Amino acid sequence: MTCKKVAVIGAGAAGLMAAGTAAQCGASVTLIEKNPRVGRKIMITGKGRCNILNNCDVPAFITNVPVNGRFLYSVVSRFTPSDAYAFFEDIGLPLKTERGNRCYPQSDKAVDVVDALRRFVLDSGVTIVQDTAEALELENGEAVGVKCAKQTYYADSVIICCGGKSYPLTGSTGDGYALARQAGHTVTALKPSLVPLESSDPECKSMQGLSLRNVGLKIVDNNTQKTAYSDFGEMLFTHFGMSGPMILSASSHLRDIEAGRYTAVIDLKPALDEEQLDKRLQRDFRENANRDVSNAFSKLLPRKIIVPVLKRWGVPFDKKCHSVTREERRRLCLLLKSFTVPISGFRPIEEAIVTSGGVKVSEINPKTMESKLVKDLYFAGEVIDADAYTGGFNLQIAWSTGRLAGESSAC
Repeated sequence: MTCKKVAVIGAGAAGLMAAGTAAQCGASVTLIEKNPRVGRKIMITGKGRCNILNNCDVPAFITNVPVNGRFLYSVVSRFTPSDAYAFFEDIGLPLKTERGNRCYPQSDKAVDVVDALRRFVLDSGVTIVQDTAEALELENGEAVGVKCAKQTYYADSVIICCGGKSYPLTGSTGDGYALARQAGHTVTALKPSLVPLESSDPECKSMQGLSLRNVGLKIVDNNTQKTAYSDFGEMLFTHFGMSGPMILSASSHLRDIEAGRYTAVIDLKPALDEEQLDKRLQRDFRENANRDVSNAFSKLLPRKIIVPVLKRWGVPFDKKCHSVTREERRRLCLLLKSFTVPISGFRPIEEAIVTSGGVKVSEINPKTMESKLVKDLYFAGEVIDADAYTGGFNLQIAWSTGRLAGESSAC
């Protein structure tokens, strides 16, 4: 029996997993990548450390997938986070688990992840070619190959793993969506996810570079007065607004964003309730009784946020600490517990970690990752309309869908 030929488009996380898996299942695999090196986007994930997966159970994983998590249930059940953990250790990449079950290579180097996956595909017998996919070769409702800039690669099965539109310099320029549309697939609206947020507040620019740690965050929907997202952790002020882990996570909860709809509410002192905070203020003001209030916050707040807080407080900068009234302290407590920043929009999709939207999941068989419209055409990774919160969950989607597409395409 002759082995099946499989063409995989895109050598990112999903493509590398799919190609190596198909080859291990006995297929003759050609992995098509337009960049001279594989895994370009993996190299920049997790600030160069690569948060490779989240070592949680399947139900916990699904709760961290706000977009089409149900579709992924059977996929991730077949290749779980613990399966992925074992896989990477088996191919020579020792891992470690940190806060929030986030897993990283023990070396803290994303390049080691890429090198391990590259060895995996080459050792499995995959042929990697540098070429650019331009169109699918389709005959009688079946995928029979890929037309590329240099040549056409004929195959018994084709797997599209081209990624999304985020970080286009890594090669994620939306090519997979064009190929999917050519095959008759619906591509849902694309928007950035896990992306910094813009603000119209000029004070953000004055606080540029300020990193807040151990603060509380709520994103309030002003249309409904409900909390769209809440968290505790780290965030960063930038010249355009806000970034950092909590902000990136918050972005994936915001829908139909428009100026004026959402407000970030930051609790600068979450460890203290208002009564405890008032006592702290009284103590600081006593210690600085004859000094201006503008000089009394050095122990309470980071330097870059002191002036914005004073401006909002509305008390003259040169007012003496001993003359601050109880009502003024009360207003200051409220301000420190709910420092607001209006949100005006997302940063461009090119700056997003993940693209939300993609090939409609109702047109994909979740048991095989095969197209329901075109025989022998498969999808894996970010090109699919499924995305998760930050913490290693999106790469797990790539590992699980890539694994299943590779197995199915080789059968």
